[in-house]
Amino acid sequence: MLPTFRDQANDALATAQHAQDAGLDGVFAFDHLWPMGTPTRASFAPFPVLAAVATSAPTLALGPLVARIGMFPPRKLVELFSTLSALAPGRVIAALGTGDELSKAEELAYDLGYPTADERRSWLREVATELLPTTPVWVGAGAEKTNAVARELGVTLNLWGADPARVRELATEGPVSWAGPLGTDPHATLDELASAGATWAIASEPRRIDVLKEWRQAHASNYGL
Repeated sequence: MLPTFRDQANDALATAQHAQDAGLDGVFAFDHLWPMGTPTRASFAPFPVLAAVATSAPTLALGPLVARIGMFPPRKLVELFSTLSALAPGRVIAALGTGDELSKAEELAYDLGYPTADERRSWLREVATELLPTTPVWVGAGAEKTNAVARELGVTLNLWGADPARVRELATEGPVSWAGPLGTDPHATLDELASAGATWAIASEPRRIDVLKEWRQAHASNYGL
């Protein structure tokens, strides 16, 4: 995850360069109007930062984690992903989410409204269906009805901070990716997630890039890296 809760984008761009130099697969950006629970702090919107990363770090996959349905109308959200894909062909992951009560205050504060969960799921299905022919789609795991949309579409379900047992359970139903803090023993966490069937592990702490590099190097032969 890129550090986008900042007053300037320099740290995010430097982190992306560090990730590329370390041989990692990709970087992601939060989609928040402020850091969760702290409305007085700054937060960069994900798409402008990712657009800059697209040109400055040309080997990295990139995407928001996750782009929240309701922050933009469905048509506009499709356009944002299409524009990013034009800058980074074949490297964009369209990670989408419906949002929840924890992020509701952001949308209300900016007078964006807050559609019902069923409306948001309908819009998520609309955006995902339009993007799928050209772009890998992930859906942020949450309510069972949201997870069911992901399974119906056959896309990757992204779990935040889930334990490996939950990853293993959901991986039996379809592709699963994982994001969150790596904990006190990051190599053990990564081992468990890989064994459980996670297709990606995304560290929420940018400072863990060197740890991710070490793990990849240690497992290069196992994963064809």
